[in-house]
Amino acid sequence: MAENTNIQLELRKFVAPEFIFGLDARMLAGRYVKKLGAKKVLVVTDAGIHTAGWANDVLETLDDEKLSYQIFSEVSPNPRSAEVMKGAEVYKNSNCDAIVAIGGGSVMDCAKGIGIVSSNDKNILQYEGVDKVDIPIPPLVCIPTTAGTSADVSQFAIINNEHDKVKIAIISKAVVPDVALIDPAVLVTMDSYLTACTGMDALVHAIEAFVSTASSPFTDLNALEAIRLINENLVSSINLPNDYELRGKVMLGSLYAGLAFSNASLGCVHAMAHSLGGFLDLPHGECNAILLPHVMSYNFESATAKFAKIGEVLGLEMKGLLMNEKRKMLIEHIMQLKTKTGILKTLRERGVGSSDIPLLASKAIKDPCQITNPRTPSKEDIEVIYSEAM
Repeated sequence: MAENTNIQLELRKFVAPEFIFGLDARMLAGRYVKKLGAKKVLVVTDAGIHTAGWANDVLETLDDEKLSYQIFSEVSPNPRSAEVMKGAEVYKNSNCDAIVAIGGGSVMDCAKGIGIVSSNDKNILQYEGVDKVDIPIPPLVCIPTTAGTSADVSQFAIINNEHDKVKIAIISKAVVPDVALIDPAVLVTMDSYLTACTGMDALVHAIEAFVSTASSPFTDLNALEAIRLINENLVSSINLPNDYELRGKVMLGSLYAGLAFSNASLGCVHAMAHSLGGFLDLPHGECNAILLPHVMSYNFESATAKFAKIGEVLGLEMKGLLMNEKRKMLIEHIMQLKTKTGILKTLRERGVGSSDIPLLASKAIKDPCQITNPRTPSKEDIEVIYSEAM
């Protein structure tokens, strides 16, 4: 066997669905579902997407292709396991053979969960972890309506275990959608805070993927370009919400971040955010944004060169600075960016009490996203990071 000392020659895989990016990509839904051999489609969405009219656009494309469909719209932010199980029941009882998801990360994650249960016939909570899904899910087409989660291109599905008040991560090639139709036009109906939270979520995806112990030259390229695009365009897209070019740049950044983290995995920010979001039912992107600077500070010494590269992409002049000076400059930039997006509250202001921290940490330490964090934390380390974010 050949000896390898070059990181660029290490074995790495890169998984991605077919994706179509551009204005009005959503209008290709019927054509692609038909190509996948569907006869009856479960359309997974939520009430807000219905109100905005985006779901109707997709339904019209199914009508154009003379495809039958059943709508399932009982999806909450942070989708519950019970909603997944109900959706799977609707899928089965309606004799569906494919799924179209149009919505944000919650809708797409719920659709993935429905697909898992439909094929594997067990409760969705039994698939937590890495490579636990044995049987492929039905054909799945995803149409994201936010620029952040990248569930439309990822190997991840995040489901809320409402009984234990924690989010579980299901990581499997089986949940990668067949097709992603990525349409920046749908972003114009997002409010400013949702834009901020989803955009910061994408930034965290890119940063964590870049410093991940499972990163590769392929994921690094995507992660760094995602960081650049989001840093340069997120705040402007919040201030000018109807600007398609700005929306498109942020959505492209989100796509790149998704391709990166789906293949390099994530880290401590997401592990802690899953625990936090499941405990208090908070917006995932907001949790990530609050935690990001504190986790970056904790991880900095274990990935100094990579964090310096992130600083360079962010436009920071770090040459000649000591390590602690580089850390301070980078963290200050992230804090300022978070503030400019309007994400201002601390964990305490979002309802976390000091007495909650041990429980949150005990759940976060078990999250599979911890595996690829550049620094291996103890439960006590995680408690300290939560405390710093208070």
